[in-house]
Amino acid sequence: MARPMTKTQLVAALADEMGADKKIASAALDAITGVITKEVADGGAVTLPGVGKIYCRERPERMVRNPATGEQIKKEADKVVKVTIAKALKDSVNG
Repeated sequence: MARPMTKTQLVAALADEMGADKKIASAALDAITGVITKEVADGGAVTLPGVGKIYCRERPERMVRNPATGEQIKKEADKVVKVTIAKALKDSVNG
């Protein structure tokens, strides 16, 4: 498996694709990340065309088991961030 792209590598690739310098690409990436974070934290969803949909889902209170002791513990309700991958991305990876 290939190593994941770092933020520095992503900024360099964005700058190359945009035909801009790295400072502008870094600011664009930070702005996109900020918008996505704020929207999902407020309970909304963000669709990145060709990539997927990022949203927050609430999980109900449930019983879980401690794997070390086998003890049953009640876990409080919480929220998790989910990503649904777009069909176009799945097809490009598998095709």
